[in-house]
Amino acid sequence: MVRFRIYISSLHQVVVVEVLIVVVVVVVVIVVVVVVVVVVVVVVIAAVVVVVFAVGKVESLLVVVEVLIVAEVVVVGVAAAVVIVIVEVVIVEVVIVEVVIVVVVVVVVVVVVVVVVVVVVVVVVVVVVVVVVVVAIVVEIAL
Repeated sequence: MVRFRIYISSLHQVVVVEVLIVVVVVVVVIVVVVVVVVVVVVVVIAAVVVVVFAVGKVESLLVVVEVLIVAEVVVVGVAAAVVIVIVEVVIVEVVIVEVVIVVVVVVVVVVVVVVVVVVVVVVVVVVVVVVVVVVAIVVEIAL
């Protein structure tokens, strides 16, 4: 009976440690994705401003739209890669521990990460489009 209790206790500790590892990995990945997205947005906005002011015409928005499409593809690609890595980590964790609790936590974490990544991508695209429109209006008024 004592051995059984010790076994349960140690198994619980292993589960807690495994869950903590997964959560830490996910938090780090989310931070990295957000940083990458912010960097991409800053670079795209800088490129948009340079292009608009260099050409000096609103017609240059076609070039800007192309830049935006490329940036969006990059961001979505990064997000997809992150999700794939997390799923792989999750599969490894589940195979090692084989506990229902870990599976549930991992599924919840993956869903949260996917939602966060999608929201970040949408916000980035909206912000960039708004900045492009504002810059185009300012340039048109200036001319």
